[in-house]
Amino acid sequence: MEERYTDPRPQEEEQDVELTLRPQKLEEFIGQKELREKLQVYIQAANQRQEPIDHTLFYGPPGLGKTTLAFIMAHEMGVNIKISSGPVLTKPGDLAAILTNLEAHDILFIDEIHRLNRSVEEILYSAMEDFELDIIIGKGPGARNIRIPLQPFTLVGATTRAGLLTSPLRDRFGVIERLEFYDIGEITTIIRRSARILQVAIDEKPAVEIAKRSRYTPRVANRLLKRVRDFAEVRNDGIIDKAILEESFRMLHIDHYGLEKMDREILTALIDRFDGGPVGLDTLAVMLGEERETIEDLYEPFLLRSNFLQRTPRGRCATSRAYEALNKEKKKDLFSDEG
Repeated sequence: MEERYTDPRPQEEEQDVELTLRPQKLEEFIGQKELREKLQVYIQAANQRQEPIDHTLFYGPPGLGKTTLAFIMAHEMGVNIKISSGPVLTKPGDLAAILTNLEAHDILFIDEIHRLNRSVEEILYSAMEDFELDIIIGKGPGARNIRIPLQPFTLVGATTRAGLLTSPLRDRFGVIERLEFYDIGEITTIIRRSARILQVAIDEKPAVEIAKRSRYTPRVANRLLKRVRDFAEVRNDGIIDKAILEESFRMLHIDHYGLEKMDREILTALIDRFDGGPVGLDTLAVMLGEERETIEDLYEPFLLRSNFLQRTPRGRCATSRAYEALNKEKKKDLFSDEG
């Protein structure tokens, strides 16, 4: 599979660099201003009461800082954080082992929490509400239920699909917050900060050009910065200027609109095969040979926010900006009243 440099999902080989670039305090976190202010209050109040902060759910597109905020919460609270994810916790015993090893006020972070196994999820109910672990020993008539007390802890869940959470689990979170896409100014600031940490010299204008192609997502911005750095070091003595930016993005197949190969294929299919739409997402997915969820979760957010695509009750439509970006002429509506 061709590598997607604008994929907002985490990549395993980037984990060490992400840890280096990840802010440790709320005051270092750029963007999400309203959310930061609320978290500051919640954390300060919990510290004053010497209690764990309420169970917290972060939801929104990937790459916006959900995991980073969980680490910041642990740092600001002065507690440990244990990391897991929904697909990994396949058996109740897996979760029970983690919960019984938590110390007072620790944070348990579960990524992709919407993918928890139902039997695992049910163990969380009493753990979140009563800080007790319900375990059934044995089977049949001889089975008995025992309750194991737990240290008070905070569950921080992260999901890209909040609608897939069950009501019983969602209702047990005291704080539910959505992370929004960043604006170009915030992304530019993040790029300048990351460049300082990576010891990369970059001026404002090149940082803005990278930000425009970042899909309003910090993780993508940092990845593009690292790739541009590679080209600059090998071909331009480490200097990031206009020429090296153009060469880098040409090699990465990202145009000046921020569109990559699959983006252009989606818009081309809409325009050439369906006269700009509307067309249903399932039909579009079959035409492109992609999963419906992949298009909806990874490509559409950028295309919608950048005004290349519109969602209508009848399906997806290409906008005038999409025609402009692909240098295509819009067909005249044969059924219009004009002329």
